[in-house]
Amino acid sequence: MKIALTGATGFVGSHVLTDLREHGHEVTAFVRDDAQADRVAARGATPAVVDLYDRPAVAGLLRDADGAIHTASPGDATSAGLDSAVVDAALDAFAGTGKPYLQISGLWVYGPNTAITEDSPFNAPPLVAWKTPIERRVLSATGMRGAVLVSGTAYGDGGGGLPGVLLGSPRDDTGNLIMIGTGRQHWVTVHVADLADAFRRVLEDDSARGYYVIGNGEHPTVAELTEAAAVAVGAPGAVPGSDAEARARLGDYFAEVLLGDQATAAAKARNELGWHPARPSLVSEFRHGSYRR
Repeated sequence: MKIALTGATGFVGSHVLTDLREHGHEVTAFVRDDAQADRVAARGATPAVVDLYDRPAVAGLLRDADGAIHTASPGDATSAGLDSAVVDAALDAFAGTGKPYLQISGLWVYGPNTAITEDSPFNAPPLVAWKTPIERRVLSATGMRGAVLVSGTAYGDGGGGLPGVLLGSPRDDTGNLIMIGTGRQHWVTVHVADLADAFRRVLEDDSARGYYVIGNGEHPTVAELTEAAAVAVGAPGAVPGSDAEARARLGDYFAEVLLGDQATAAAKARNELGWHPARPSLVSEFRHGSYRR
């Protein structure tokens, strides 16, 4: 298939690009400048330099593709506008074609919940409340096959934003890392290569549509994660913090999602797609793998 991909130089998108190429798909990577074009070309993609806010230009490129995957995100206040712009272009290009359009989301949209499924009610905190209306537009569109992959915390290959937050935790007077809150909350995690595999499986399965919750079945506590991160950075250990310290350090909105307690079996992806995450856990990666300094 000829697949259009946004975010191909980012953490998740670069792994999606690798997985697609390894399975024989042609990839046109939408990039913002010539430097990024050179990077994706070196990895086997056809670059297309385009402003993702330019709806006619993006739609024109999408019409030449058999499907699209949207993983690009600036990770700031402009994220909602970017997602809306790309969805608008996809709706223009794919209306009536039945072509697949996939985009990434995050498990935080469900809020605190230790038994998350695709049918769970949304309880999005302010940081991510903008996501759900855009995703509903994708899934309610007629004439294209829309899917949203709702991912847990992505990690692996020494990268990822939240692993970086844990590795960069402040320290107490004896050098221990300070946990986010008490550390008793659980996080849903998934290796970025396993996440990329899930994207490809949804893309290739003509019956796959709707929400897919993606998590590897590991639900480590923040205490377990921070203790493992301490090993990675050579700290003597980790100690509990407090909700107040987390909010002061990270801001109210960001702290709210990191203090939430979440878990999921991700049964739909396993049962419908035959998806079986196979990479090491984040705790193992911190203690023995790509994050060790």
